[in-house]
Amino acid sequence: MRKLLKDSNFYFFVAVAVILVLFISSSQTYEQQSQIGLLSRLLKNEPLKDWLSGISFAYAGSEVSIAAKGYFSFVEFFIRKGAHFFTYFVLSGSLFFVLVYRRVPLWLAAFFAWLAATGYAGIDEYHQMLTGGRTPLFQDVMLDSAGALTAVLISWLCCLWRQKKRKR
Repeated sequence: MRKLLKDSNFYFFVAVAVILVLFISSSQTYEQQSQIGLLSRLLKNEPLKDWLSGISFAYAGSEVSIAAKGYFSFVEFFIRKGAHFFTYFVLSGSLFFVLVYRRVPLWLAAFFAWLAATGYAGIDEYHQMLTGGRTPLFQDVMLDSAGALTAVLISWLCCLWRQKKRKR
C-alpha cells in the first residue's frame, strides 16, 4: 500500500476518476440527482430541526434556511455543497501528488494543482449551464476552489513535515 501511495500514476487515476464522476454528475438534472426522497425516509423524525432552524444565510442570492427551503431541502443543500468541497479537495490533492511525485517543486505543484482544479470547476459549471434543470453558480466555483486550496495547503504541509522528519 505504501508503494502505491508514492506512485504518481495512482494519483493520476484518482484525478481522472473524480473528473469522470463530476462530468457524469453535471450531465444529470437536479431531479435526477435529488436525494429529498431518501432523506425524508432516513430523517423522517427531522433530527436537530429545532437547532438547525436557527441557521439562516444567503447563498447565490437565495435564502438558505429551513423556513425558506424546508427541512429536507435544507439538509440536502449542505450535502450538495459538502460534495462540491470534497470532490475538488480530492481532485486538487491528487493533482498535487501527481506533480510532487514527478519531482515538480512543491510551490509549483501547489499552484498548478489548485489552478487546474479551479479551472475545471469553472468548466464544470459551464457544463451544468448546458444541462437542463441545472443552475451554474459562480459561488459553487468559489466553494470548489476553496476545497482545492484546502487540499493543496494540507498536502504541502504534509510534504514539508515529511521532509523535516527525514532530515532528523
